[in-house]
Amino acid sequence: AMAAHLATLRGRLDDKDREVFNQLSEAQGRLAKLVLSGVGTDEQRRSVSELRTTIEQLEQGISVRSAEYRAVSRKVTLADAQRALPREAVLIEFVSYRPFYVRNARDDAFGSPRYAAYVLGSSGLIASVDLGEASIIEREVQRFRAALSNPDAANVREQGRAVYQMLVQPIASSLRNVNHLVISPDGALNLIPFAALVGSDGKYLVERYTISYVTSGRDLIRIGESGGNRARPGGPPVIVANPLFDEPRAELQASPRSQPPTRAVDAQVLEQLTEFEALPGTGEEAAALSKVLPNARVSTGAEATEALLKQLNAPLILHIATHGFFLRQASTQGSTPKPGTSVPPPQPPTMDRADSLVLSGLALAGANQRWSGADQDGILTALEATGLDLWGTRLVVLSACETGVGDARNGEGVYGLRRALVLAGSESQVMSLWQVSDTATRDLMIAYYRRLRSGEGRADALRKVQLSVLRGQRKQAHPFFWASFIQSGDWRPAFD
Repeated sequence: AMAAHLATLRGRLDDKDREVFNQLSEAQGRLAKLVLSGVGTDEQRRSVSELRTTIEQLEQGISVRSAEYRAVSRKVTLADAQRALPREAVLIEFVSYRPFYVRNARDDAFGSPRYAAYVLGSSGLIASVDLGEASIIEREVQRFRAALSNPDAANVREQGRAVYQMLVQPIASSLRNVNHLVISPDGALNLIPFAALVGSDGKYLVERYTISYVTSGRDLIRIGESGGNRARPGGPPVIVANPLFDEPRAELQASPRSQPPTRAVDAQVLEQLTEFEALPGTGEEAAALSKVLPNARVSTGAEATEALLKQLNAPLILHIATHGFFLRQASTQGSTPKPGTSVPPPQPPTMDRADSLVLSGLALAGANQRWSGADQDGILTALEATGLDLWGTRLVVLSACETGVGDARNGEGVYGLRRALVLAGSESQVMSLWQVSDTATRDLMIAYYRRLRSGEGRADALRKVQLSVLRGQRKQAHPFFWASFIQSGDWRPAFD
């Protein structure tokens, strides 16, 4: 609904509308900066409260004004979703729920959380299955993520098979004669690539299906109507890469690099975000992509700024290659896990939703100094990303690490960059779920864009690139090297 409101307004901006959007973006930016810098005093808490009130008032004003243009609260029916599905595709909607026992006393009327799955095809509802206790499933999901993010983990296929048995095997009979899975995950299931699950035949799901994701089955309607985006043709592609996080120091330039950098910040609190390491491979990536997208506007180094992104006007393609992060709440169990070896389990959502959107983001020029110009700190949070103008943008690729991760909320998808880019109006997103090799990412992205330019669909192109990595070199057969990136949103070709 929020995306529809923003889309309607952006399609018919006048001076007054533009001023409202500017005020909302500025307020969100101030809130993001304040929360990231720390809220400890009564005055700071009052400022946060006042900013949230301001944001709510501006959002209410936007809602009222959008009603003047057209009604956007359309009723979504099962038939609408069916018509939006390709003939050989199904929607798998996972849901976390708590069973209610009518005859139990009030204190124990609600049972333990469980997962269920519904399968919808073009002919109607095919299957509905209870999958079991959420705690058991999420324990296996955690083990699977740990194996995926460690290229030396020998048990990754075993863990992939265990998760498959829990999530897919119960609905396997409904996936016959299907070649495309549109998956709407819930809770912790948002944080795994289903392409890396191992079926009963011993093959990865990527070897059998094209897989794409939606935040909700309702997104099928939006995808089906995304031809409305074409009424506002996107501008030239924009590539933002290799930001200058701070002034280069001679001793850093001269020091040897023992390991290639990974595009991630492994942190649970802001204080652990000390310095973002340079990613020279992203500069090479940008240069190579500019040849595949010859009319692209490329911004690197000191030009790869937060302000640049905030001033964009719906580029056809937006490619951002930099550090991504999701700040987890401090663990009560001890030290932070070693990068690439383990992943902390999802924590109960104790933070405010606005804070959840502040805790994930991208590092841009000046991030190490927390300054990149007037009122800019060099960090684009997901909250700020919701204010970007991407209505008409067919694809946003975040060639960074952990950009697809966020606060996994049951019933609400991942409250992070993934959701922010949907709210900003982009048709589709390609994002990552764990730390990614700088060099391997560059090669994968070049191959992906070449396939897109040849007319392949956004999901099919990613699948074929992943298969080429999986089958190309034995040392890169581990899902760590090919399964990190997922495609969410519209799966069809990005280029006419």
